[in-house]
Amino acid sequence: MYSYKLFSKVSQIDSQWDSLAGSTIFLSRKYLQVLENSSPTNMSCYFLGIYNNQELEAIFILQILDVQKLESFGDRDKCFRASVRKFFFQHFCSHVLFVGNNMLTGENFGAFKVQSNNNRVLQYLNSILGDIRNDLKKQGIRVHITTIKDFSEDFKSQINNTIFTNYYPFTIQPNMLFTISDTWKTENDYINALQKKYRDQYKRARKKSEGVLKKRFSLKDISQYNDTIYNLYHYVAQNAPFNTFFLAKNHFIELKEKLEDDFCFYGYFVEEKLVGFNTLIKNGNTMETYFLGYNEAFQKEKMLYLNMLYDMIGYSIHKHFKHIVFGRTALEIKSSVGAKPQTMYGFIKHQYKIMNWCLPYLFKRLEPEVLWKERNPFKE
Repeated sequence: MYSYKLFSKVSQIDSQWDSLAGSTIFLSRKYLQVLENSSPTNMSCYFLGIYNNQELEAIFILQILDVQKLESFGDRDKCFRASVRKFFFQHFCSHVLFVGNNMLTGENFGAFKVQSNNNRVLQYLNSILGDIRNDLKKQGIRVHITTIKDFSEDFKSQINNTIFTNYYPFTIQPNMLFTISDTWKTENDYINALQKKYRDQYKRARKKSEGVLKKRFSLKDISQYNDTIYNLYHYVAQNAPFNTFFLAKNHFIELKEKLEDDFCFYGYFVEEKLVGFNTLIKNGNTMETYFLGYNEAFQKEKMLYLNMLYDMIGYSIHKHFKHIVFGRTALEIKSSVGAKPQTMYGFIKHQYKIMNWCLPYLFKRLEPEVLWKERNPFKE
């Protein structure tokens, strides 16, 4: 018999939680503590345990997004579609319930016990989401949209198609996944595997980066430069085509305190001025790129973003990782360094029947349009 517990604090979580999370750092108690201590101001995080005869069977991250508290949806696009999207979210989707982590790309929504009947668990999950929405309503939070994300093609194919029948299945921008060849032992091995055009791109980027000093930050460094770091991050986030949250100012400090060496922070300096940064999180044998920031003038002059991608690749090869998750956005430039698109899936439902009926039409028109060309930089 299934039952569930919804936790708002990591200290309340069952002691078996980490054993189900396994090597997925984004489900670990230490990462959840980061979410508890430094989630975006418009986001509340909860941790759901599903039990079978009192034994922990599955774990999930739940997030409530309060769109009304969002300072901006992103200012890059000024088109009519962007204006309609903002109006729609503000008036018809003020509270969104995510099963999964809206701050990440990839299959980090939850984990199941070995030999668990995943479809039965998901069926039960779907059945209790109504109870959770009702409990939130009693607290003054009226959920308009429920979203379950992200699933890989493989996992989605295993889901019984009768479970989420009243949801609209969707895909958005792909997750850009970089696979590290077993034959690459150094960054030079990667460079030698590139076609001439893309080797020249690498050389040009490295030439442009002359005068840029890269430094790995300690917790003390992150604290010292925290205001500048946040301003660099905020510039990039503010100029995104669409945004549903902004990180808390203490987020990177919390990450370094809780994840320690599993969280890598690199600052980029020009004449002793911090002009950019990138972050990485070690997740088993996969390197996950996290948030970054830069000064736009130096980004153009020094090709900072492209150099950051090459630095991430070089470091991950050196440390013997198997994959790099580059996430969504900037698809073409990530493709030019060797990342491949991986389609991710989700399910979405509006609580108003008429809006839910319109979702297939609305979703396709409200999703930011991305035109890009996939590159194939490697030799045949």
